[in-house]
Amino acid sequence: MTILKKNPAIIWRVERQREAEAKQALAAGDDPGERGTVLLIESGTMHQLNLIGGTIWQLLDGTRSLADIVAELAAEYDAPNTELVADVEAFTTDLLQRGWLLHD
Repeated sequence: MTILKKNPAIIWRVERQREAEAKQALAAGDDPGERGTVLLIESGTMHQLNLIGGTIWQLLDGTRSLADIVAELAAEYDAPNTELVADVEAFTTDLLQRGWLLHD
């Protein structure tokens, strides 16, 4: 069971208004786009995560396995489980390579 947590050196915040707008667009059947819902600051550089990436980031709290995160995403978003598994694995692999996530 893989459990990851955020690197404490990464400063981050949820952009609540943008998150709400993206969720409203999704609920209306529209594409929420790549609008940043979570901002990360790493070594003075700002990065934005889209709705799904931001949701995954928020769930990476060091207590949930990747399977738990996939289950929570499946409950919130209408996407096939196999697609979610692949997306979560690809996303977390990228963040591990960047040093933004750590193994617990």
